[in-house]
Amino acid sequence: MVNIAIIGYGYWGPNLVRNFSSTVDCRVHTVVDFRQERLQVAKRNHAGINVSVNPDDVFNNKEVDAIVIATPVFTHFDLAKRALEQDKHVLLEKPMTSSVAEAEELIALSEKHKKVLMVDHTFLYTGAVQRIKRMIEGGEIGKIKYFDSTRINLGLFQPDVNVLWDLAAHDIAILNYLVAEKPAGVQATGISHTHNGIENIAYLTINYNSDFIAHFSCSWTSPVKIRLMLIGGDEKMIVFNDLEPTEKIKIYDSGYHHQTDEEKNKILVDYRAGDIFIPKVESKEALAGMATDFVSAILHNTTPVSNCDSGLEVIKILEAAQQSIKNKGREVVI
Repeated sequence: MVNIAIIGYGYWGPNLVRNFSSTVDCRVHTVVDFRQERLQVAKRNHAGINVSVNPDDVFNNKEVDAIVIATPVFTHFDLAKRALEQDKHVLLEKPMTSSVAEAEELIALSEKHKKVLMVDHTFLYTGAVQRIKRMIEGGEIGKIKYFDSTRINLGLFQPDVNVLWDLAAHDIAILNYLVAEKPAGVQATGISHTHNGIENIAYLTINYNSDFIAHFSCSWTSPVKIRLMLIGGDEKMIVFNDLEPTEKIKIYDSGYHHQTDEEKNKILVDYRAGDIFIPKVESKEALAGMATDFVSAILHNTTPVSNCDSGLEVIKILEAAQQSIKNKGREVVI
């Protein structure tokens, strides 16, 4: 039995408590939050659960095996470092940390203390992303040419990170999970309409050494909510609409073939439009799969799908994107 303490009972904390409470070989030991009113909600929702306003109560408690941290990003490093130094396994909400240096230090600490360090990139555990990964690995869409993501809404302005750190982190994690090739560099532009230096609209392009390219559009100020991903292969193309209740994935048997007419110095393109296939996607709560993966890693020494190394790769891209924005879109080599 793994005893887990969850620090942070705000927006995401209740979902974590609910899923870990129903995970086999796991018990939510304590919920920590500095707001008494949130702890009262936790006690009403989960009879008999321990609560505390002081993280030291779980860091110093030998009954607690693991710490789940669902607090603002700027607090992640200090809380995770203290937990690892007290020989606790750690699960961090995304994004992992505020910088590459912080992420690398936490990884080194986890290796030193032989503890699991994991990041909650929940979308990697969805039936849709799992199905897309199988299709790509099985060669069903051919060689991937592009990855295009739009994640926009009239959403919550974050006080400590910009819109890329908040929204693009999801889709960068998906990209890295689906595509084995490592990025060569990034270019990003953005704007802060609140004039506090935190961009609420941003565009990110990730460049590769091959002819593959990835692009992300993110906004907290859109009148509509869109969660759309296009993945183009040289044989078929995938549309992943996460807001669709049932038909989340559509596979288009469409494409093009081109050749060069050197005499006329023209590119000749033939287009092919075929059938649209809608595969059945397993309906499951992704967060439950993530919780099970974390507990299994602790008990059986397995490597989680959303492990600390994948978390670090996301931070590398986000940090480089931030540098690019501040340099008016100049490419930053990773």
